[in-house]
Amino acid sequence: MQRAIEALKMAVQTHARQHADADGLALTPVPGLRMMCLAAPGGPLQSTYKPLVCLVLQGAKHMVLGTEEQLLRRGQSIIVSADMPVSGRIVEASRSRPYLAVAVEIDMAILREVAEQLPLAAPPRTAGAPRTSFVEPTVAPLLDCARRLLDLLHRPDAIPILRPAIMRELHYWLLSGKHGRTLASMVVPESHAARLAAAVRILREEYRAPISVGRLAAAAAMSLTAFHQHFKKLTSLTPIQYQKRLRLIEARQLMQSEGWQAGRAAFEVGYESISQFTREYRRLFGAPPKRDALSRRHTPNPRLLDRHTDQMSAKHKSWQ
Repeated sequence: MQRAIEALKMAVQTHARQHADADGLALTPVPGLRMMCLAAPGGPLQSTYKPLVCLVLQGAKHMVLGTEEQLLRRGQSIIVSADMPVSGRIVEASRSRPYLAVAVEIDMAILREVAEQLPLAAPPRTAGAPRTSFVEPTVAPLLDCARRLLDLLHRPDAIPILRPAIMRELHYWLLSGKHGRTLASMVVPESHAARLAAAVRILREEYRAPISVGRLAAAAAMSLTAFHQHFKKLTSLTPIQYQKRLRLIEARQLMQSEGWQAGRAAFEVGYESISQFTREYRRLFGAPPKRDALSRRHTPNPRLLDRHTDQMSAKHKSWQ
């Protein structure tokens, strides 16, 4: 298992040197696969997770998902079972031992297909919203699946051929774990988890437009009172707060990655008032939008690995 972790660490660092953004996040051409590499503590980093499993390979990260706080360390994995606004802070990282993690999104179609073939205890169909995150020791089969997904980065032509089988195996191991019953509830149509997911999907796809709570409640097949109660239990936010969080995260991305001005980004994500946008942006990110975007766009981030230095270090295997 130790050798598998070391192999993954090297693969993450190699890819992140060339592709990580200002937050240390590196996307990949393998659908649903991403990684993080940061060389110093810092944060908070605001984002919205889809359901996923994240394997911490080195360092430590403090995360707040809704009302749940988790501390993730090397050798642990976190399973996130719903679309969640997340605040994360890297608490253990250095240039010689950066924070390293790899994440794989959970595919609901695959999860449903595999769950139907496993002798799982049937999850309650009308139980309340389940816990949204679980931390557990990383098991060897998950490491192996993650390693094989990263191997596909060197063979892009193999991605559409080999990825489906690897993903199916990964979902099997997730469902076979101690939280398999809760994960299975995500794809039971009558469960609260699945019904709330329908409302969350509307919010994520149409966050720029006004959305009535009545429409969301109808999508979840719940009364207004029940919907508010279960939505808040699942996300710790009201539907309006959740929508605002999505808008602000997207606006920040547009300013930092696309170079958009604050006003243009605000209107693009659905705000009608620049003053309201600025006020809510500062409350979430700790700085007004213009100053935040400029500082992150033009200031070298000391938490990221220096490409030249790390390439030299990698040659001497100083990361191992």
